[in-house]
Amino acid sequence: MMANALTSIILVFLFVVSEVARGSRTKLAPVHGHRGRRFSALKPSGDGDDGICSSMVENHGYVCQEHTVTTQDGYILSIQRIPGVLPQGKAENNVPVLLQHGVLMDGVTWLLLPPHQSLALLLADNGFDVWIANTRGTKYSRGHVSLTPDDGSYWNWSWDELVAYDLPATLHYVHDQTGQKLHYVGHSLGTLMALASFSKEQLLSMLRSAALLSPIAYVGQLTSPLARNAAENFIAETLYWLGIHEFVPRGEAVMKLIRDICKKPGIDCTDLLTSFTGVNCCLNSSIVDIFLDHEPQSTATKNMIHLAQMIRDGTITMFNYGTEDENWKHYGQSNPPVYKTSIPNDLPLFVSYGGRDALSDTRDVRLLLDSLKEHDQDKLVVQYRKDYAHADYVMGQNAKDVVYDHLIAFFRLQ
Repeated sequence: MMANALTSIILVFLFVVSEVARGSRTKLAPVHGHRGRRFSALKPSGDGDDGICSSMVENHGYVCQEHTVTTQDGYILSIQRIPGVLPQGKAENNVPVLLQHGVLMDGVTWLLLPPHQSLALLLADNGFDVWIANTRGTKYSRGHVSLTPDDGSYWNWSWDELVAYDLPATLHYVHDQTGQKLHYVGHSLGTLMALASFSKEQLLSMLRSAALLSPIAYVGQLTSPLARNAAENFIAETLYWLGIHEFVPRGEAVMKLIRDICKKPGIDCTDLLTSFTGVNCCLNSSIVDIFLDHEPQSTATKNMIHLAQMIRDGTITMFNYGTEDENWKHYGQSNPPVYKTSIPNDLPLFVSYGGRDALSDTRDVRLLLDSLKEHDQDKLVVQYRKDYAHADYVMGQNAKDVVYDHLIAFFRLQ
């Protein structure tokens, strides 16, 4: 399921930006949690700024709070809160919305567009209580109660752990802090995290609705030549065998492997954004420049292996450890367990996908939609944008008008 670049335009820019040294790591003090829910507010430091709030939100005149939450397996995650203000000035009763980014991205995903156009600030303008998630290993979520990112064991995870630990910890925290059910918005890998959680019937009691942008449930039809080539040639496995546990997108090891891919017959790296994501209709250079100031982000090499496995196998399973014996040790069975994308028929659901998306291909999305045939029709909104590709959903200059306004209208009905 997914590929080395499955959920975002991040890897595209591995090719178009010059190689730079790895950024300084965020240093976070340990926060001792109560089963992943105890929370302590702090401002992580790194690269000369105090976090996403100060670098991307407060400079536009919005109130923003930095928070952290500790997962059950010890990772300290950064969360930003932008409390939207209703006309009466009472933010504490605003309906919460949790925004979940994709792989190799962080919460900045939702702030790349100008004020009043980015989804996070647009939701705040419309009176929603906005919470922005940042998964483990990203710039402001590199803390752990006992490990540092220099430890190989820190990176011993895939998106299985994002489903089992990161999403529950974040969702529980927002629910506990607000005392309300919340709306969920995921892009790319953020949609897979939600769907995998639904299959285990986790977290549903805390949700008002879910919005899936560029949904990832199947990737057997993925058409991105660079992503598919990376998966089929075991690029992530090669890094792991070299002892590289942290997938650093701008690191020398990744850059060398990328150059090798671009030399292969049939791979045209001239237009790298298109080669990965499909032909995005609505990006402009100023938004790309903002993107390059903040992204891409690190992830675990094991996570990239897991995504590549799912492309090759065409299945949605937990991480495959490669041998029956190893799978027995972890799962008590010879093959990794399968995630079933079962969604309650009465869960309000907004699905938006693009006709030019090479990562969330329309044929794969239709498989997801086929599984929703029994869904309550008054609880399901499906939007198809013929001209949209993967990056348009978070960087398209017309995303407010053609996607976000419709999404907000959907939320108001729930």
